[in-house]
Amino acid sequence: MIIRAARFNIYLSFLAAGLLVTGCHTAKHEKQLATLRIHLEVTATPMDFSTEVPVYRKKPVMVTVDKEPFLTEGDVAAAKVVDIRGGFALQIEFDHSGTMLLEEYTTANPGRHMAVFSLFGKKKEESRWLAAPLIAKRISDGKLIFTPDATREEAERIALGLNNRLEKKRKEDKW
Repeated sequence: MIIRAARFNIYLSFLAAGLLVTGCHTAKHEKQLATLRIHLEVTATPMDFSTEVPVYRKKPVMVTVDKEPFLTEGDVAAAKVVDIRGGFALQIEFDHSGTMLLEEYTTANPGRHMAVFSLFGKKKEESRWLAAPLIAKRISDGKLIFTPDATREEAERIALGLNNRLEKKRKEDKW
C-alpha cells in the first residue's frame, strides 16, 4: 500500500507541475496588448492631412490615407480569427459607436479602401499595415472581416491583444 500511495503522489506532483506551467503560459498571454487603427483612403492633398503607406510586405501597394484613423482599438467590442475558404481572416466586431462610424464611412465611401494598421506582440514589437480592404458595400452589422498580411499566429496575437485591451478597459471602468 505504501508503494501505491507514493505512485499516487508522483502522479499528483506531475499534475501540479503541469498546472503551474500552464498557468504561467496563460499569464504571459494576458499581458499582450494590441492596437488597431483604421484609416480611410483619400486623395493626396497639398496640406499635411494625408500620407502614403505600404500595404503588404511581399509586394507593397502604396495607399494614400488620411493621417487620422476613423476607428481605433477603443471602438472594438471583440476580435477573433475565423476560418474562411482558403485560409483565415481577422474578424473585428465594433461597439455601438464603432458600428455607427463603420456604417457611416462605408456608406459614404464606396470604391475606396480602408487601411488597417496594428501594433501587436508582448511588447508591441510588431507594427504593420495589415490590409487595405475595398469598401464594396455598406457595413451595418459592425463586423469588419479581412485577410491580414500576417501569419495565423500573428493574427491570433492581434486578436488576443485587442481582447486583452478590452478586458483591461472593462476592469478599469468597474473602479
